[in-house]
Amino acid sequence: MLKTIIIDDEQDAIKFIESIIKDYCPGLDVIGTADSAKKGAKIINDMKPDLIFLDVEMPQGSGFELLSNIPDKSFDVIFVTAFNHYAIKAIKFSAVDYILKPININEFIQAVDKVTKKREPLNRQTRDYSALLENLKVPVPKKLAIPTSDGMEYLDTDGIIRVEADGSYCKFYLKDGRKILVSKNLKKYQELLTESNYFRTHNSHLINLCLVKKFIRHDEGLVEMVDGSKIPIARGKREMFLAQMSRISK
Repeated sequence: MLKTIIIDDEQDAIKFIESIIKDYCPGLDVIGTADSAKKGAKIINDMKPDLIFLDVEMPQGSGFELLSNIPDKSFDVIFVTAFNHYAIKAIKFSAVDYILKPININEFIQAVDKVTKKREPLNRQTRDYSALLENLKVPVPKKLAIPTSDGMEYLDTDGIIRVEADGSYCKFYLKDGRKILVSKNLKKYQELLTESNYFRTHNSHLINLCLVKKFIRHDEGLVEMVDGSKIPIARGKREMFLAQMSRISK
């Protein structure tokens, strides 16, 4: 059983989460609730939970502020928010679980299942919320969490040269010469990285526009990156690519 705490400034939300847990999540044991960040911090320190459902927006301190003030973050967090705003981008970049209000029961169960699997002995990972807290400080997140065989790696987006599709996987090519294979598809990273000056030149290629070395007029065109790799530009993408390069080159 995972010792669980619910922190939300709306009592109706707390009751609803409790009812979902009672009906659908037998592996969770609700050991306490709080309706503010201040009370939440006390109950976390006192009760040492395994899992926290944490509201993002609260009047006397956000869920992020609460998290940053807890020294021992050995628990898992599922953020709960009614707002699909910039914070969601930071959460996605950091690979932290969240659910949107109004709460969908199936999405709630899926989020709990992910946490449960992460906490199994064979999958046990160190919880690291530093990337999330760092990403929240800037308009466009800079630390991208990618799953690896032994946990999670946090990549500086400025250090990613390109991402290449490899079936249902994709491969990251980094400025330090490393290549990392990730069990996610390219579309996921396209959605995350578009605002960080990345451009999908082709079905199989997502490139960092800031690390383009040269545009080569060859058929539809090729892009040479700083590592010497030459990436094709799909038909219909050339003009958009050149416009994007013109924008960031000013």
